[in-house]
Amino acid sequence: MRLGRTVANRGMKRILFSITYPDRLVHPLHRRLVAESSVERAELLMWSPTEDATTLLWCDGDRAATERVVSGIDSLVSCQFVPETDGTYAFLRQDGYEFPTAVLDVIADSRVIFLPPVTFFDDGSVRCETVGEAAALSAFYEALSELGSVSIERVCDFERRHSPSRLSSRQRAALETAVSVGYYERPRDGSVADVADALGCATSTAGELIRKAEAAVIEAYVERD
Repeated sequence: MRLGRTVANRGMKRILFSITYPDRLVHPLHRRLVAESSVERAELLMWSPTEDATTLLWCDGDRAATERVVSGIDSLVSCQFVPETDGTYAFLRQDGYEFPTAVLDVIADSRVIFLPPVTFFDDGSVRCETVGEAAALSAFYEALSELGSVSIERVCDFERRHSPSRLSSRQRAALETAVSVGYYERPRDGSVADVADALGCATSTAGELIRKAEAAVIEAYVERD
């Protein structure tokens, strides 16, 4: 299947891919994650553009489990762990990325940009989101398909602004006012009428502003997640 059949051949697109590599192309960290019963997901949040790889990793396990996952990286020079309530961050410095040459060549030759995070799952799959023109994304898809099993999870237009800037100034003001008057408290302290009074508009207008603002935020959240 050509990706061009899935996306229109114009404009910038962002596509979420899921890839499962054969064992010979699996990164050592991912191999250790699959074997580690206490971790289901690891997210590569940030990485340096240099050969001496510096990365910020997050695992959904505790520090001990994260240390076991990270121990699979032979090129590791130093690491620092920061446990949180929902997982563990790991600052890693390596003398190489340890991705197989075939994978690195496909990435280097691609004409797409990768958006963080790159997510490794305990079922052996890797999920990454890319941005580019349809032709470049199609070429990347075909090259990647020669290395492993690839599926397309999501396709959407690329927008340089994130969800908050989709709101008009009045919609943003309505949401901010709704928060300030207690509209989103549980139990609710404020009403749409309170929002309308603060904004100096009709109750129906305030209600419509809130509904449209909520819809824009939720739609953007679903697109990202």
